Amino acid sequence: MLEISHISKTFNPGTVNEKKALSDLSLHLEQGDFVTIVGSNGAGKSTLFNAIAGAFYVDEGSILLGGEDITFKPEYKRSRELGRLFQDPMRGTAPHMTIGENLALAYLRTAKNQHAYFSRISKKDLAFFQDQLAKLDMGLEDRMKQPVGLLSGGQRQALTLLMSTMVPPKLLLLDEHTAALDPATAEKVLKITREVVAEHHITTLMVTHNMHQALELGNRTLMMDNGRIILDVQGEKRADMTVNDLLEQFRAGAGKNLDNDRILLS
Repeated sequence: MLEISHISKTFNPGTVNEKKALSDLSLHLEQGDFVTIVGSNGAGKSTLFNAIAGAFYVDEGSILLGGEDITFKPEYKRSRELGRLFQDPMRGTAPHMTIGENLALAYLRTAKNQHAYFSRISKKDLAFFQDQLAKLDMGLEDRMKQPVGLLSGGQRQALTLLMSTMVPPKLLLLDEHTAALDPATAEKVLKITREVVAEHHITTLMVTHNMHQALELGNRTLMMDNGRIILDVQGEKRADMTVNDLLEQFRAGAGKNLDNDRILLS
């Protein structure tokens, strides 16, 4: 489903602020893979997501999604085939629009018809939205006309997840999407995430700072450092791994200890 071949990205080249954010990175994902990614700040996790989503074009290499070369495809066109959640719950929704309007916007965005943006939402579509909202078990199906800005962070993040997946994307990018939520709400959003991904068999990349989540969720775990993948583990080897094993693997691959307190204390 995703084929990344030898991509590199350097910001501010030739200046004192030059930063090589991705370095000859390659990654292959099969249909239905659920991959967790861990790494310290500056490891290149969000940069990798930005490269896939088209926030910038890579300097070298290629990116294929579902067999299509999207290396130089504009971000707005990639958004029809990608779902993405950010750490900040406020980034995924329009606060002054209603819940129904946000869902309609997301629904029409994924439509392939070039005139879809100017289409109207039917009563059948609204019934579909309510049915999808009911699955969140947050009572939002009865608040379709309420502005999203009045929702809690957890409700907004759950709504964003629904907006990203009610028309299943080819690839779902989750960038620490529960990190800003309180523990109880984070667990609920994570439960919804598991259910939605499993129901639609969505190929998923999920950045997390929680080492236990990295080993428990999905079928594969990556560790990143300095813009490269230093560990890619799955199957029986992953099933038998502990957090200490992950830390040791990081030390072996990066040549240093993982020094991120947020990760170590999670």
